[in-house]
Amino acid sequence: MYDYIIVGGGTAGCVLAARLTEMSDARVLLLEAGPRDTDPYIHMPVGFFKMTSGPLTWGYTTVPLKHANNRVTGYPQARVLGGGSSINAEVFTRGCPEDYDAWANEYRCPGWSFSDLKPYFVKSEDNQRLGGDMHGVGGPLGVSDIPTPSRLSHAFVQGCMDFGMPYNPDFNSGKQEGAGLYQTTTRNGRRASAAVCYLKPAEPRKNLTVKTDILVSRLMIEKNRATGVEYREHGQMKRAGAGSEVIVTAGAIGSPKLLMLSGIGPAAHLKDRGVSVQHDLPGVGQNLHDHFSTDITWQLNGAHSYDKYKKLHWQAFAGLQYVLFRNGPVASNIVEGGAFWWSDRSERTPDLQMHFLAGAGVEAGVGTVPGGNGATCNVYQTRPRSRGAVTLRTSDPADAPLVDPNSFAEPYDLDRHIDGIKLVQDIGGTRSFSRFVEREHFPGGTCRTRADYEAAARANARSSYHPVGTCKMGTDTMAVVDPDLRVRGIERLRVCDSSVMPRIVSSNTNAPTIAIAEKAADLIRGNR
Repeated sequence: MYDYIIVGGGTAGCVLAARLTEMSDARVLLLEAGPRDTDPYIHMPVGFFKMTSGPLTWGYTTVPLKHANNRVTGYPQARVLGGGSSINAEVFTRGCPEDYDAWANEYRCPGWSFSDLKPYFVKSEDNQRLGGDMHGVGGPLGVSDIPTPSRLSHAFVQGCMDFGMPYNPDFNSGKQEGAGLYQTTTRNGRRASAAVCYLKPAEPRKNLTVKTDILVSRLMIEKNRATGVEYREHGQMKRAGAGSEVIVTAGAIGSPKLLMLSGIGPAAHLKDRGVSVQHDLPGVGQNLHDHFSTDITWQLNGAHSYDKYKKLHWQAFAGLQYVLFRNGPVASNIVEGGAFWWSDRSERTPDLQMHFLAGAGVEAGVGTVPGGNGATCNVYQTRPRSRGAVTLRTSDPADAPLVDPNSFAEPYDLDRHIDGIKLVQDIGGTRSFSRFVEREHFPGGTCRTRADYEAAARANARSSYHPVGTCKMGTDTMAVVDPDLRVRGIERLRVCDSSVMPRIVSSNTNAPTIAIAEKAADLIRGNR
């Protein structure tokens, strides 16, 4: 018997385990399906390129995407202690204050405006360079500048300025528009994951138990109250009881899956999959949305990018530089530069985000270029309108769920996406950037008409690994949790991760997930 059981040792789960065990009399059990974060590539910032596929992910794929040529695409979701914070590109952005104000006002979630969440952003942060009322110093989460950015990343930022964007030295100042170099969740040249920054310092506490390689099969529900969990460990089925609460932090795919396996979700769907209905909650698994991006690539006219480090002698040099000075290519997340800008000028805040990678063929599914020396910029619409769903494939906990982001279902999303591709092409043609370019590799000269761009987007766009919304908070009939993150209709059960976002933020989702978990810890402890 424990006081709190946390299901999912990802970003949010690590934060909650650390914060709840600050109460010395609270016994906390953290369960994670994957292994511990011992893989050395996790902790080297450059190791991100190894993480988007392989054994530290669930290996999910989408259903055939009916608005993207019926393609089945990869859908990387972490399966390791630290979750997304252990395998992501380490880009540190929060989104616009207006994103959170919309949660509080438009989606009727009082207590979730930016002014409400700002103290948690600041509390979590240990920023190497920035201070003031918008940034924290001394918090758990290491945030720093990339120590030695690529010359090509600087050229991309300068190209954005040639285009007409302002330089933005801090995307988390409250104004995102402009171009600059990203800060990253790193400290002293190493990844600052939630497992490293939050969980590791808390693990010596006697009131915390961490179990890895655990598959939770269902939540135990008695008379509309969560009492514990059932899980498989070393081939044996076991149970653990929770005297206070069960907290689900399995992410935007895993959290709705577990609720549905436990009989909480759309009744008709559960019955169709042979699951006994405990509570009919139609919003579980619905409202899935994600940033859907296309990668524009360039062939360079020389060895200007990190691609040159594919050669063994350059790898040896980079390794020595990292060991001696904790800088150089190994200390880079590769995704060094970026920008936020407009496609639809009627929007109050930028509706496009760009990530510039000083290399080509870095991520799974994105090819390299002729000659081997390339660069990449992916672009996506920050606030997509299309909505999909996560549903059960079967009632077997070991089976992957059906993941349908339904991207491009709304024509507006496709229009904005095409605008983004054209914008990146324009930046590639600026004087500051084009001097490094031999030719644009993709889409290159194949796109001339609107139909050409539409075909390129439908054939190549992919997830940016930011799924949210499948257990959304709110007060409407499709809300899964209330603004205190309590599952509607079930006592002593909460969901506290990116799945509760009613609408995606206009940026990467790791920092917002940490803030959600920080606030959730206070809600659970009653510190409102």
